[in-house]
Amino acid sequence: KVKPQLEEKEGKTFDVFTAMEFKTQLVAGTNYFIKVHVGNEEFVHLRVFRSLPQENKPLSLHSYQSSKTKHDELAYF
Repeated sequence: KVKPQLEEKEGKTFDVFTAMEFKTQLVAGTNYFIKVHVGNEEFVHLRVFRSLPQENKPLSLHSYQSSKTKHDELAYF
């Protein structure tokens, strides 16, 4: 659901977009930190926010880090 948001911010499309690992953080909703393989040896770390159910808002791409590798640690950002 957040792939189009990332593609718009990066100004390109990703043929490969596979989540490899994730972590969560509970806030007033949930932050998901997701390591995504986007092709070749390239990875992107996403921070996706899911609001509380009663707010009924879509998932949103809060921020991201590009130029990551398979071995970069997925951490809060």
